Amino acid sequence: MLAKRIIPCMDVDKGRVVKGHKFQNIRDVANPVELAKRYNEAGADELVFYDITASHEERPIFLDVVEQVAAEIAIPFTVGGGIRSIEDIHQTLRAGADKVSINSAAVKKPDLINEAALKFGSQCVVLSIDAKQTGPQKWTIFTKGGREDTELDAIEWAKRGEQLGAGELVVNAIDTDGDKSGYNLELTKAITDNVNVPVVASGGAGSNSHIAEVLTEADADAALAASVFHYGDIRIPELKNHLDQNGITVRR
Repeated sequence: MLAKRIIPCMDVDKGRVVKGHKFQNIRDVANPVELAKRYNEAGADELVFYDITASHEERPIFLDVVEQVAAEIAIPFTVGGGIRSIEDIHQTLRAGADKVSINSAAVKKPDLINEAALKFGSQCVVLSIDAKQTGPQKWTIFTKGGREDTELDAIEWAKRGEQLGAGELVVNAIDTDGDKSGYNLELTKAITDNVNVPVVASGGAGSNSHIAEVLTEADADAALAASVFHYGDIRIPELKNHLDQNGITVRR
């Protein structure tokens, strides 16, 4: 079995790590560079950095902050938010990202996924999916930080993203984002059953058992979380011990 990955996520706004609930009520958390160093030392497998207002404000990503974070960590680093073009991807990779996450721009211009995969390799291209339930076993894609309903079916969009060349999918359930009630296992499983690339589950982690569930019952390849790591509700070394004791292979 491939080792499952534990991935802290830093949502960044105006150069600071912030966190909200269902993309609302945003509050300040920490300095991203200091927080990144802490996760690197704690045994995180990867780190994700989202500039959460870049797409909505139609501005470039904070590359200076990306560079500062990249200089302090030795683990794979994914960066997203406000990435609209091949040049944006190029600049983000040059700033120190190992992978680039695309969301809103991919919906507007799906060929961007294919162009990026051909130029930089699929392993660099992450399709980020923000999905909200709109009916029984039906989820649609939202963009611009959860503000805009595209009416795209989430399962079909995940399949198309893989076909276009995305090397990984991050599936964020808006309905459970920040509420610590557990991941949306139904949505995650629906996507893992329909694609062959790694799937990262996001939205709703509140305990070690929630992470164990999504990695086993929903077949996620990795679990992403934010506030529970930021505030110490879940500590990565203890989480990895818990997963190991439950027969889930993790990196040490």
